[in-house]
Amino acid sequence: MSDEHLRYPVGKFQPKESYTSTDIQQFIAAIEAAPEKLTQAFQKLTPKQLDTPYREGGWTARQVLHHLADSHMHAYIRFKWTLTENSPTIKAYYEKLWAETYEVAQDPALSISLLKALHAKWITLLRALTPSDLEKYFVHPETGKQVRLDRLMATYAWHGEHHLGHLKIILDF
Repeated sequence: MSDEHLRYPVGKFQPKESYTSTDIQQFIAAIEAAPEKLTQAFQKLTPKQLDTPYREGGWTARQVLHHLADSHMHAYIRFKWTLTENSPTIKAYYEKLWAETYEVAQDPALSISLLKALHAKWITLLRALTPSDLEKYFVHPETGKQVRLDRLMATYAWHGEHHLGHLKIILDF
């Protein structure tokens, strides 16, 4: 398996300039389905596989599962900031360092539970968004780029599948 496939098992995220209402519904469905798909993968992982990286130099399954909770919490908060403030500059975080904090060495069931609750709340919010809400954007502090909410939704629909792909790689070892 190529390093590129190991890094991006479902391919790299390919943003579009705009998204249709059908795209938006597919993103919502993917975000809604992610916790259950991740739970199913988690339940199949052995203790040894939990501490196996998906590629040399990559995160372990345990780190991937905890990362998903951390990352998706940030996404949810970015949605809330963007909906309640005028083009906010969001706070970036160092995901590689977050993947090394104490609780990440603990049982990933903590993060699976968090993802289930978070996604239930997030989906409620996403389903209520209007087309004009989806055009709102935040500014990323490191790139200065404006990120629209429809693109953020697309990113996180991809993100769950991306890391699920990493878990499947580990399961196939």
